[in-house]
Amino acid sequence: METTSSDCKAAEQQTDEGLEADRSVSSSSGSGDDSLDGLSERVPRCPLTPSLSPRKRTTSQSKTEPPLLRTNKRTIYTAGRPPWYNVTGTTFKEAFVIGLCGGSASGKTTVANKIIEALDVPWVVLLSMDSFYKVLSKEEQELAAKNEYNFDHPDAFDFELLITVLRKLKKGKSIKVPVYDFTSHCRRKEWKTVYGANVVIFEGILAFANKELLKLLDMKVFVDTDSDIRLIRRLKRDISQRGRDISGIIKQYNKFVKPAFEQYIEPTVQVADIVVPRGGENFVALDLIVQHVHSQLEKREITVRSALASAHQGQPLPKTLSVMESTPQVRGMHTIIRNKETSRDEFIFYSKRLMRLLIEHALSFLPLKPVSVETPQGAIYEGKRLSGKRITGVSILRAGETMEQALMAVCKDIRLGKILIQTNHDTGEPELHYLRLPKDISEDYVILMDSTVSTGAAALMAVRVLLDHDVAEDKIFLLSLLMAEMGVHSVAYAFPKVRIITTAVDKEVNDQFHIIPGIGNFGDRYFGTDAPSDWCESDEGMDF
Repeated sequence: METTSSDCKAAEQQTDEGLEADRSVSSSSGSGDDSLDGLSERVPRCPLTPSLSPRKRTTSQSKTEPPLLRTNKRTIYTAGRPPWYNVTGTTFKEAFVIGLCGGSASGKTTVANKIIEALDVPWVVLLSMDSFYKVLSKEEQELAAKNEYNFDHPDAFDFELLITVLRKLKKGKSIKVPVYDFTSHCRRKEWKTVYGANVVIFEGILAFANKELLKLLDMKVFVDTDSDIRLIRRLKRDISQRGRDISGIIKQYNKFVKPAFEQYIEPTVQVADIVVPRGGENFVALDLIVQHVHSQLEKREITVRSALASAHQGQPLPKTLSVMESTPQVRGMHTIIRNKETSRDEFIFYSKRLMRLLIEHALSFLPLKPVSVETPQGAIYEGKRLSGKRITGVSILRAGETMEQALMAVCKDIRLGKILIQTNHDTGEPELHYLRLPKDISEDYVILMDSTVSTGAAALMAVRVLLDHDVAEDKIFLLSLLMAEMGVHSVAYAFPKVRIITTAVDKEVNDQFHIIPGIGNFGDRYFGTDAPSDWCESDEGMDF
């Protein structure tokens, strides 16, 4: 099911906002950390004119741009991620990766922030090489405390982990990034999760120093700043933010920073596609970068919805589909909720009854293992128990959220996640706007809930999100009160191992992608809202 922009706002009020638990973090963002803080607490302002002095390096400073983007000119709320896969469910377009290299305090982060602002596209990840310093031994920590450890040498970085993380991020996978604490010179216990990048900006002093790393960069930018300016910035930072004395800073600069720049960093300017003198103040160079990125993103655009609507005509229903038996009771409840004259109270009551039956039916498909228990009478009973760690419910907002109560009534202490998918009215494509998934969801059986499924575009996107978080395809159960044959085929064709479970399947979808005979706009009928006339009815409840 897809929702409109007002649904996005409603969802923001109903749930903790953010992108997958945290879209704004110190080493990228993500879902797995189960951070449920409000959006206002998690989303930093995207500065248009960052200070020329480098950031305080108390911890590593990678981040993702949130779906709510604030600048000094405007606030953008509709930063949805368009499909990054084709109708087969396979990842089709990789993230565009920009590598920023330059000496310490050259202004790489300033350039990165200005590129992010000028790009004005959603779902941008800023990944800092600072996050990938190696953990220091006790002896190395003692050297670091005396300014005797070389943090500018290639051996100081964990390139193996860095390449693995960037490769997965480029492919659209959910990844975890360490947060490096420069005070204790070790990684914090809590790693940050990042997911959903259209553009990745990777910055670091040795961003071009590894051949495997270079292969992952679609554009290489070298930030060239005068060495005197870089030294002044470093002095200002270390004196004001770290309490160091001038002599110690100069000693470290001459012993490690300057030689490392001349030996490892400066020579890599030869592999750069663009050299940016004067850093963030070079607006001509920044415009060239932004224009090139925009042209590359346009080439990678794909359409999913129209392709789904024209596919799988006349095919038999897949074996992975399970339709609840149409008993007189089920048929009667369908009669009530499909009737346009049914009052809202009755619609909600009988929808909830049907949801409960659907959940109970779906649980019968979970794998069970034999188990023996002793009864109060001392006899042994041979029974069954879930063969797996746990079950997690994930609802596609907003109408899918109505099924959560039935799931919680049946499954005690179940964990819940949420995904918000909207229609882009200009392109007609589904867009991912928000997700919050529980920690370690990859180990769970996932019940994915939506009220109705028409073309299957939203369900397809939701399943792709779960797969990107390493949930096994055969552990995903898609549940819906009503589906169209088109939507069933779309999901089954792309993900043949996903179990599809519903109370009824209607044969037709009209030109507006409404299910016929259908159930109407489930979200509006359940919540008592009316969509404006210019909204497509299939955006909510009618679904994709």
